[in-house]
Amino acid sequence: MKVLIYGLNYAPELSGTGKYTAEMSQLLTARGHQVRVVCAPPYYPEWRIAPGFSAWRYRHDTLQGVRVWRAPLWVPAFPGGIKRMLHLASFALSSLPLLMRQLFWRPDVVLTIAPTMLCAPAALTLARCTRAKAWLHIQDYEIDAAFDLGLLKSPRVSRFAHWLERGLLSRFDVVSSISDRMVERAISKGVDKAQTVCVPNWVDLHAIYPLTQPSIYRSLLGIPKDHTVVLYSGNMGAKQGIETLAAAAAALAERTDISFVFCGAGVAKADLAARCAGLSNCHMLPLQPVALLNELLNVADIHVLPQRGDVADLVMPSKLTGMLASGRAVIAMAQPGTSLYEVTSDTGVAVPPDDVDALVAAIAALSADEARRAILGRAARRYAEQRLSPAMAIGVLDARLSVLVHGEAAVRPADADANGARRTPGEATKAQVAQSATE
Repeated sequence: MKVLIYGLNYAPELSGTGKYTAEMSQLLTARGHQVRVVCAPPYYPEWRIAPGFSAWRYRHDTLQGVRVWRAPLWVPAFPGGIKRMLHLASFALSSLPLLMRQLFWRPDVVLTIAPTMLCAPAALTLARCTRAKAWLHIQDYEIDAAFDLGLLKSPRVSRFAHWLERGLLSRFDVVSSISDRMVERAISKGVDKAQTVCVPNWVDLHAIYPLTQPSIYRSLLGIPKDHTVVLYSGNMGAKQGIETLAAAAAALAERTDISFVFCGAGVAKADLAARCAGLSNCHMLPLQPVALLNELLNVADIHVLPQRGDVADLVMPSKLTGMLASGRAVIAMAQPGTSLYEVTSDTGVAVPPDDVDALVAAIAALSADEARRAILGRAARRYAEQRLSPAMAIGVLDARLSVLVHGEAAVRPADADANGARRTPGEATKAQVAQSATE
């Protein structure tokens, strides 16, 4: 079938939504679908246009068999509330000519990635004009986050934005998200439960796996073999609560056997670097090449995943997939009843969001208990193998696409179960539909 994917972020962005949208496109193409993409030039998480791309020009490429059209985008150096909205609106407006071009292609499905919801009206219009099905996939509840984080504050604007959001959500044929709780939030906003499905983010289990030897980053950073390494790798933005990491490192500064490694980019990185400037137990790294990602993740004895309490159910951190696949213990800041808490309660340690003392205590306890770290690491890897394989996630998506367009589940003889074993066509279809119904 013809699938048009319409979203802000795309490859070659290395993290966040762009990474998963690109992989989704490529995996659907590998399954025989014709996939086209309308997106912006890469800019995330550095918040500047990547070298070789222009913020002000339209561009057409073919990447991994996927035809990609890019629309101009304004990227503020310091994204605040209003600036961030203007940034999103610039893409929603500049991408309209590219959407009009797809009228002649007549897609079967218009699959919109949120953020940004500002693109939803145009996506719905295109779908109705071409008699295509409209699908919204939510990586992040941007409207809720904007107000909960204080990026936008006007009660009147909040009421209008949430009213508009509810109206748009109810008009899509399918609304999906990346965790059960985020799907439930869509239902609470008025989406019919029968029109929802959970399509979790995934991880390449062949590319990310536990190493049997020390990571090269220990020697590159000069970290002694007997040190416990606490790693945070990923976007450094407003929703992450990055400041708690600096506070934890400061509280453990006198521990000569614990080292912190902070790797990534984002608007909060400068503040994190400033807070850690006088701490000898901290190492700062920029985003690392994809080829070294497994080495980076394996430098950790403990992964830390900070999160602000006011966005607990608004996002499911995509970086968690790599943490689990690396087979290392995870400490996550998560509230009971959230998807993140449910995952890490069996594969790591959950502590309350914004609670530095609890984070410090958990790091100290795990650093002194190598056996428990090993147990948690094995549980994390097992969870990744059972729940986070690309074949499983895209299988759910593909099956629902087939039901949506053709009225029947897709039959994929090459589908595999979580352990890589072949399924018969009937088993694959039943498993995909059952998964989509229970996720």
